Amino acid sequence: MVEFNTTEGEIGVLPGHIPLTVIIKPGILDITESDGDKVAALHAGFAEILPDRVTILAEIVEWPDEIDESRATAAKERAEQRLHDRQSSTDVARAELALQRAIVRIEALK
Repeated sequence: MVEFNTTEGEIGVLPGHIPLTVIIKPGILDITESDGDKVAALHAGFAEILPDRVTILAEIVEWPDEIDESRATAAKERAEQRLHDRQSSTDVARAELALQRAIVRIEALK
């Protein structure tokens, strides 16, 4: 089973799923296989779902061993501060995306 977030909500894909193409939204990629589970921070891209496979075409996927927890925590705090101290020059969408990515990185480490 493969689980991840899309722009339409969270999706879980089992073998035999109908063909589908979706836009990925930042979140946790959870892959369940017979030899164990794998988790990664998935930030953006597309997924092609076919009955026999799922292809993730992502801009960024980070496995837990690739994530620096202190750096992710600092990025979260910076994004929260930018949103809290919002000025007319603040790019709110960019700050919100930075916050989402930082939160996903931290969640992938749990």
